Amino acid sequence: MTTEVFRAARDQLVALRDDYDTARREFEWPDVGPRFNWAIDWFDEIARGNDAEALVIVEEDGRRTTRAFDELAARSDRLGHWLSAHGVAKGDTVMLMLGNQVELWEAMLAIMKLGAVILPTTTAMGPADLIDRVKRGRVRHVIVDAADAAKFDAVPGAYTRIRVGTAAAAPAASGWLSFDDAFAAESTEPTDAPRGPLPHPGNASSDALLLYFTSGTTSRPKLVEHSHVSYPVGHLSTMYWLGLRPGDVHLAISSPGWAKHAWSCFFAPWIAEATIFVYNYARFDAVALLDRIREEKVTSFCAPPTVWRMLIQTDLSVGAGDLREAISAGEPLNPEVISRVRKHWGLTIRDGYGQTEMTAVVANTPGASIKDGSMGRPLPGCPIVLVDPMTGLEADEGEICVDVRSRPVNLMTGYVGDPTRNAESEHDGYFHTGDVATRDAAGYLTYVGRTDDVFKASDYKISPFELESVLIEHPAVVEAAIVPAPDAVRLAVPKAYVVLAAGFEPTDATAKEILRFARERLAPFQRVRRIEFFELPKTISGKIRRVELREREERVAEGVVVAVEWRDDQFPELKAVGNAGEAAS
Repeated sequence: MTTEVFRAARDQLVALRDDYDTARREFEWPDVGPRFNWAIDWFDEIARGNDAEALVIVEEDGRRTTRAFDELAARSDRLGHWLSAHGVAKGDTVMLMLGNQVELWEAMLAIMKLGAVILPTTTAMGPADLIDRVKRGRVRHVIVDAADAAKFDAVPGAYTRIRVGTAAAAPAASGWLSFDDAFAAESTEPTDAPRGPLPHPGNASSDALLLYFTSGTTSRPKLVEHSHVSYPVGHLSTMYWLGLRPGDVHLAISSPGWAKHAWSCFFAPWIAEATIFVYNYARFDAVALLDRIREEKVTSFCAPPTVWRMLIQTDLSVGAGDLREAISAGEPLNPEVISRVRKHWGLTIRDGYGQTEMTAVVANTPGASIKDGSMGRPLPGCPIVLVDPMTGLEADEGEICVDVRSRPVNLMTGYVGDPTRNAESEHDGYFHTGDVATRDAAGYLTYVGRTDDVFKASDYKISPFELESVLIEHPAVVEAAIVPAPDAVRLAVPKAYVVLAAGFEPTDATAKEILRFARERLAPFQRVRRIEFFELPKTISGKIRRVELREREERVAEGVVVAVEWRDDQFPELKAVGNAGEAAS
């Protein structure tokens, strides 16, 4: 019965993929009962006897690994029995530190089937971060690629150590179990070794399933807990945003260890019964990526803005093969990028919004009218409102909030061991995201920025994203970040940190041209007054850490740091330049 209820909700959203209004009006989160286990109650049900490709991984050198649905169901059963024999039990936290390799998907399914808790961790983590995560996550077992196993020499704790594969950098075998032993020949196993499908572990739907650390753009990473329904069932909304159908081939550029990987490389595609396609590369190559998209007949492609910005610098005229859906996620996408892709591919990149704490909640959906620069409208089942931070009332401009008076399925359980942050994020009937947006008469939301990033200059409110979107249109600019620079007259002025495109040098001429370009397109109060060519600091997940840039500006103002920057008053000729309808200043 549980499977049928979940399938009915899935089928309803697939049928209404091009009918946002009806989906928004009629969809209700399915009640999957008190003992839902997605890996057993959904994945196994669609996978047993199904020889269609569930997972395809292609390496840079052309090597190709595939797993059919049925094969993954059977292998995750076998792995689960082996993990259970080595002490992995219901409720245990298992740190999973693997790259985009087949063992990651097998382990995710196996751990879930045991009722254990998965703590995905990026392979970029070093020992210091791992010590913090092992402690805060109460890790009982670790599954790690052999190439990263040595990092755990410096991580204390009485946890089971399991390594995948072999590597020259791996520690001595003593103390480590081999993941490969789970698939050893049956003749080497004890005759009483359990085989066949794993039994339901008896977990409650509300039990913890996933633990994710946030990327920490402004503060110490928070530890987010999701249940057996908040992500597994909640990602019905993500599937709807992506526009996935059974039989699709979906490619998402995402690193394991972060929540977005679970969104687009695990739950949403397999909810839709689509194929997950992964392309592994050591160094990004836009031409090679486009070749793979065409060769593998990818139908939907989701990538962060950084990838889209690099893609438009290559030749898009060769086309995108069978691609039907183009999606962006992670940070707002600049309108210039959307325009370029539409011109060459006839596809409109559809932006969406969500957080580690939830699934996709706002998006431009398939078949709906799209307003460039807008991240769309609230998704089916997602009670999203804007709350004025001054009055606490719902408004057309304010903080993006989830109305929790009728708590939606796709919201996290909470921050683990952090009552202060739980109280700060959820109060007065709302979950507060910390992001600010505006809403137009048709209900479309436009991202303004983080509450921490928006600032005032000459008593005018400045949205960094709005200014960055203008700067990114200039051919010399690959990436840009706007922060307030202390100013004696205006209190603060917008300063741009810019990453230059290949072929452009950090010279007076380049700075003047970019300042002129922005001046022609921005209102006087928005004008970029300073510019510095600088490598942008980012979180380990690739998001710009504007907080570091703001702190740097404070040190520049104090004379502690010397900035190599250009100011608009260095170029008197710019005073004659003004945008249409505005006086030059």
